[in-house]
Amino acid sequence: MSRLLAVPLIALALLLAACGDDDSDNSDDAEPAAESAAPSDESEDDPSDKAGNGGGDQSQPAEKPAKPGTEITVSSSQFGEVIFDGDNQAIYLFDKETDSKPQCYGGCAEAWPPVLTKGEPEATGDANEKLLGTTRRDDGTTQVTYAGQPLYYYAHEEPGQVLCHNVSGFGGLWLVLDANGDALS
Repeated sequence: MSRLLAVPLIALALLLAACGDDDSDNSDDAEPAAESAAPSDESEDDPSDKAGNGGGDQSQPAEKPAKPGTEITVSSSQFGEVIFDGDNQAIYLFDKETDSKPQCYGGCAEAWPPVLTKGEPEATGDANEKLLGTTRRDDGTTQVTYAGQPLYYYAHEEPGQVLCHNVSGFGGLWLVLDANGDALS
């Protein structure tokens, strides 16, 4: 019976958790978050690599096609047209960062995972290719930038949601940005 109560209580706690509610400024105190903390644009399982996919020599690994970098696009939200990734996940900037060097690590990066890429990021729709770039994180991963700003997700949002615009946390504001790279107020 207690197990049946635990699941709804955990779900309720997650729903009540506020965006970036940790206002501590400990972004430099902890080790960088693992790359797995961010939603990934690459899948570990490629159905074409599975055995029994139509015969052929099973002793040689199947070649995987080159995967493009993280896709950045523009979509509608309650705040107007803002940037999202190719999976319709909202993207934010951290106004504490005044250049392309990320300052969000440790607990900050757990709540606000960086938008990472394995290849060159790609602009689609109304996103501006000229504003896309990358920066190297302390752990060696590559983070996407837009208009020179490192980009982040909020860890507790579903695709299409923009729950944490203009939220204070970790010593700064988290803001969505438009296709021109301007933070919305």
